[in-house]
Amino acid sequence: MAEIGLTGLGTMGTALALNIAESGHDVAVHNRSPEGLEAAMDRAGAEGLRERLVPCRDHAALAAALDRPRTVIVMVSAGAVDAVVADLTPHLDEGDTIVDAGNADFNDTRRREAALRERGLRFIGMGVSGGEEGARHGPSIMVGGPEESYAPIRGLIEGIAARYDGAPCAARLGPDGAGHFVKTVHNGIEYADMQMIADAYGLMRDGRGMAATEMAPVFARWNEGPLSSYLIGITAEILAAEDRAGGPVVDAIVDSAAQKGTGRWTLIEALKLGQSASTIEAAVAARSWSADRALRAAGAEALRLDGGTCAVPGDDVLEAALVTAKIVAYDQGLALLAAASRHFDWGVDLARVAEIWRAGCIIRSDMLDDIAAAARAGLPHGALVLTDAFRPRVLAGLPALRETVCAAATGGIAVPALGAALAYLETLRRGRGTANLIQAQRDFFGRHGFERVDGRDAPHGPWWDDAPAKGGGETGDPE
Repeated sequence: MAEIGLTGLGTMGTALALNIAESGHDVAVHNRSPEGLEAAMDRAGAEGLRERLVPCRDHAALAAALDRPRTVIVMVSAGAVDAVVADLTPHLDEGDTIVDAGNADFNDTRRREAALRERGLRFIGMGVSGGEEGARHGPSIMVGGPEESYAPIRGLIEGIAARYDGAPCAARLGPDGAGHFVKTVHNGIEYADMQMIADAYGLMRDGRGMAATEMAPVFARWNEGPLSSYLIGITAEILAAEDRAGGPVVDAIVDSAAQKGTGRWTLIEALKLGQSASTIEAAVAARSWSADRALRAAGAEALRLDGGTCAVPGDDVLEAALVTAKIVAYDQGLALLAAASRHFDWGVDLARVAEIWRAGCIIRSDMLDDIAAAARAGLPHGALVLTDAFRPRVLAGLPALRETVCAAATGGIAVPALGAALAYLETLRRGRGTANLIQAQRDFFGRHGFERVDGRDAPHGPWWDDAPAKGGGETGDPE
């Protein structure tokens, strides 16, 4: 009998099954297509792990092959989870557990957990980050679900996770959808980080006229300093890579970035919770713009404008700008996690989140160790940028970020994520902003009222003194 089951043997599912097997556990495996099951078994054989895998032709056989109480990991696309769960549950008994380890909308995870709980089944939403390599050799794992559901498999999950200074990068972060929400925000930060790096790449390529091979050593050097991270490291490798047809491989790639939805989910939930996720929004928008190549081709011709210079700052200034913007992306992600935790009463430990992101996941970086310590000490007003550890870094890097965004603007080079990070910091620095005018406008056309800085009881402007209704009309009308 196998200790755990896994259905869905795509790239990630196969890698995770082999990781579990290599950790010393027997795994019953199933795939919708027989060809996928056969391919997974062949790979297991090539890696000397075939005896640890029990192939199953359907979900009935999968359930029959498992020790009780059963635990089955589901590794399918978000849109297929309900169908797989519906097919699997008739073969399970009360007390058995389903673990959704794919990218899932946390709202669906909450719904599924509640529905299965009523039927006596346990459901865990488990975010897994690190790509195929991480799934195979040690990912970062973010678990959401009842403690009693996680406890029986905690040892197995921690055993297959990445490790940082010997500690597993896996944790239960709260009930129902908490794990999948943390994974969603992880991916949102990932979007922002990738776009910031692309912004810097664009300044070097289009502002300085640098070749990819000239940029590679710059990124490699940055990876040895405060920007040390997985994404900076692979960027250096990518820029140095030669295409089989000749020339840098990055130059042979169409400039249209795909997305699977997690960045959009992050942004949608941020808007629902009234949180700023401007760097993530900029990254999501940039991918959407990149997809419309025909529009950009037309724009390149119709909106051509001569003139404009771009004295791109030096490498040290660009590095400082990237560091500062990266801090903002983490700041906004943590603030969103805190807001969701309060709203859903999850009790998410932000320091623990940062700790399990230190290895295995895509956004892993040296900075996360300091972020974990800062979160454990407490974030003033919920802001990472105001902590003793990061405020000096922001103050030191803000001039570089300004210089970088200014150079890009004068040279006609888009840097959406870096620009969003700068706007966020400049807004944060203003004790008195400009929303007073917006509130006055709202009162003028909709009689929405406002608060006065002197505290006096005068909720409307003089335009409403003995005046007929304007624009929107009655108090509280929508804008």
